[in-house]
Amino acid sequence: MASLPLRPSVPQPVPVPVPVPVPYVLALADDLSGAAETACALGGPVRLSLAADVAGSPAAHDLVVDLDTRHLPAATAAGAVRTALRAAQAGPPRLLYKKVDSQLRGHLAAEAAAYAEGAEAVVIAPALPAAGRTVTGGVVHVNGVPLHRTDGWRAERAAAPRSLPEALSGLPVRTVPLDVVRSEPAALEAEFRRIADCGAHPAPDAETDADLDAVAAAALRLGPGFRLLGSGGLALALGRATARPAAAAHPPAPTRDGAPLLFVVGTAEPAAVAQIAHLTALGAHHVTLDPADLAAGTARLPRTAAASSPTVLSIDGSAGLRPRAGRALSAALGALAAAYPGRPDLVLTGGETARTTLDALGTRELEPLGEIHHGAVHSRTPDGRHVVTRPGSYGAEDSLLRIAAALRPRLAPAPAAT
Repeated sequence: MASLPLRPSVPQPVPVPVPVPVPYVLALADDLSGAAETACALGGPVRLSLAADVAGSPAAHDLVVDLDTRHLPAATAAGAVRTALRAAQAGPPRLLYKKVDSQLRGHLAAEAAAYAEGAEAVVIAPALPAAGRTVTGGVVHVNGVPLHRTDGWRAERAAAPRSLPEALSGLPVRTVPLDVVRSEPAALEAEFRRIADCGAHPAPDAETDADLDAVAAAALRLGPGFRLLGSGGLALALGRATARPAAAAHPPAPTRDGAPLLFVVGTAEPAAVAQIAHLTALGAHHVTLDPADLAAGTARLPRTAAASSPTVLSIDGSAGLRPRAGRALSAALGALAAAYPGRPDLVLTGGETARTTLDALGTRELEPLGEIHHGAVHSRTPDGRHVVTRPGSYGAEDSLLRIAAALRPRLAPAPAAT
């Protein structure tokens, strides 16, 4: 019998794995500049709220909430975290993220303990490589120097912790060395699981963005029982790891070139002096406010507000830091900024300064538009005002100048002659 001709071999298509959808994120921050940084880092459709209205948030958005707890007593700050988590349980499933300061400031131990309640484990990774903050041997380093040997806590009431386990006193923490972070994914997952099974929380070392990518991916594979806690660096890693649609491109924001531009510098960072100097060299008007006048309510704004050149408000720090008066001074500075005539666009440095200024304006939500440089987040208020928030410790000497040029291109310095 004649054999049938063989059919030509037809290559079969290789199945393409479909990304598993990841629930939208609920990120809780303890100050506004960190909340804005996280909102940009996540990369998807996002809502940035200054009110803890977690339950009523839209399901198809990441939600970042500024709980504004830095100035509160530790127990009250922990209670705010618990309240937000309870409210979240009534809404759509969300992936939880706790934003913390990369230099471990704020009520880290109390808020982390509240955040850990009900979790299998919390993966703790505060490294922020873009700002020179790394973690090795469970010790936070700033540009290679252990945190407790830097002046990063000079405005705090206590000494900087020597390690993550010390900073998280009361929460059982086990460090994970770099060689494990950089090993096979299954080995890192197994180490996280082993630590969790012992009733502790893993704190992996990280020096690079790739290290944080490995940490975020391992936590996601272990499921929602493993919650993430970290700085903007880990939030960036989470944004890279989640299989969600990118945020729709924002339409060009209408310019407000005729409006004043007001810088409110509430940070005690020494670098702020040089940053302000770059602006004054371009003709910005610098108003230095006496802290005693601010505290007494007798500080006054300049009589004229010129839209042609920026104005900078800052607190005179020549008499030294006043840690216990920080919130009151920020509130007084924010009230002055809110009263500035002409509805200026705002550049707010320092989380407390940003929050108190927007509170004084009655602003309860921001629409993040993008970053001008790392940590300098450009947002828009519901009434169309432009706002840039930036942590006080971020930015090179030209930080404020770059922000000014982004908001008002005519202020960009002319290129040097060759």
